[in-house]
Amino acid sequence: MAVAAFTVFAIVFEGVLAGTPCCAGRSVGYLWDRHYVANYVCTSLVGILGTILAVHRIRRERTLATVRSVAETAQRVLLRPVPRRLGQVSVETLYLSAAAEARIGGDLYEAVPTAYGVRLLVGDVRGKGLVAVETAATILGAFREAAHDEPDLTGVARRMERSMSRHAAQLPGGEAAERFVTAVFAEIPDDEHMVRIVNCGHPPPLLIHSGRVTELHASAPSPPINLGALVGNGYHVDVVSFRPGDQLLLYTDGVTETRGPGGTFYPLAERMGPLALLPPRELLDRLHEDLLDYSGGQLDDDIAALAAYRMPGRPGEDRA
Repeated sequence: MAVAAFTVFAIVFEGVLAGTPCCAGRSVGYLWDRHYVANYVCTSLVGILGTILAVHRIRRERTLATVRSVAETAQRVLLRPVPRRLGQVSVETLYLSAAAEARIGGDLYEAVPTAYGVRLLVGDVRGKGLVAVETAATILGAFREAAHDEPDLTGVARRMERSMSRHAAQLPGGEAAERFVTAVFAEIPDDEHMVRIVNCGHPPPLLIHSGRVTELHASAPSPPINLGALVGNGYHVDVVSFRPGDQLLLYTDGVTETRGPGGTFYPLAERMGPLALLPPRELLDRLHEDLLDYSGGQLDDDIAALAAYRMPGRPGEDRA
């Protein structure tokens, strides 16, 4: 904004400098010719146009500052801080936005301690910027309720499908069919060394066990949220061993679609190898740094990631 204000001053000052010789020349009869008058008029017009553009730029920067403030407030409400410890599970999160005008995009996460264990969500709303806030609010609100009420993850997914369908039905025109969310749900029981996963069209989670990184691909597909009516609403649960010292990484496709030199995509599983033994917070901080290094500091998409670490202890020893 200061740059734009300086531009206005510089343009006005240039016009004054251009006009002063003309006025002085008029008094002595030397410079008041058609050629000089034409130059002066052109300079004045350019100065006026530049002033208008600079004022428009100042107003636009003020508007964007307001948008950023509103977006940051919305982000704090929607993506509220996740407790760092839930029972025997340590949880950390990462959120990065590629939007220059706002810090909130279509990616979301949540972690909820329930009677069924710690339940996790990472999702990606179709759409960017503030237009995704409404859908993200619907998804997060539905998950926070269903996570406590539904005894299994398939029930959670179905509840969210119904909530999203009602939300989409209120949208104008063809927007309903265009609103959907890819998501991955995870449940870490307090009394068992396992994790249950439902993957609704989302990138596969990573399991880190004894320094080894494994992609957990779904054994059967589950539809993205709000596409159940089109492709079927059967939800499949995968069960994977999740022992003390193991770590689970959930993330959005903004991570794996980050482009590096030559347009190559970020090889997440490969790059996680050297970071596999780090605790959750340090792992996500290093991932953040590595993504920026890989992309040259230019992220093309929003990014959300959640790391869950099973702390040592017997099952059920420390319930949330």
